[in-house]
Amino acid sequence: MKLYLIGGLGADERVFQYLKVNTDTHILQWIKPTAKEELSSYATRLLDQINQEEAFGILGVSFGGIVALEISKLVKPELLILISSVETSDQLPRKYVSIGKTRILNLLPNFLIKPPKLLLGFLFGAENKALLHQIINDTDPTFIRWALNTIIHWSNSANPIKPVRIHGTNDKLIPLKGHAIEIKNGGHFMIVDKAKELSKLINEKLK
Repeated sequence: MKLYLIGGLGADERVFQYLKVNTDTHILQWIKPTAKEELSSYATRLLDQINQEEAFGILGVSFGGIVALEISKLVKPELLILISSVETSDQLPRKYVSIGKTRILNLLPNFLIKPPKLLLGFLFGAENKALLHQIINDTDPTFIRWALNTIIHWSNSANPIKPVRIHGTNDKLIPLKGHAIEIKNGGHFMIVDKAKELSKLINEKLK
């Protein structure tokens, strides 16, 4: 079974470099969203990168987990794994949604849309801070603005496929809410920092 990987907000293949999974993998590449594009439309366009003629699973990290959920409403993966993400919209931190609905994101200039490094380090709890900063620096601010607005307005209470949700107990960006397989002391960047432990869990689910 091929496992399709979707990184976090704008994150590319670099976040998966430490994973060791026992199956073929393919990293979905982010595409440029159209103006005010709905997430369902964006997920539909990503389907061009998935071969539906063979058995496949999807693994999504953070915002990539939300995208994976939307894709699973369009196709039928045999396995759906969410890492450092949410299963339903009510698991999102309400304070972020409330702040976002003030439309402040639309008022911020591009050079302010990315959080400062000190705040990033705190929220992500990253041990590999250099990689985190590289990824954020390389992410298009226009994409960040679109993705954040998409998260804020995302509404989801049920899924056609029950996902395997894996979450860190020390995730400050998306604190654990609801049921998940817990990774002790895992932060929001645990796809990198806890790659060995996550690889073992993923391989168990692939069996």
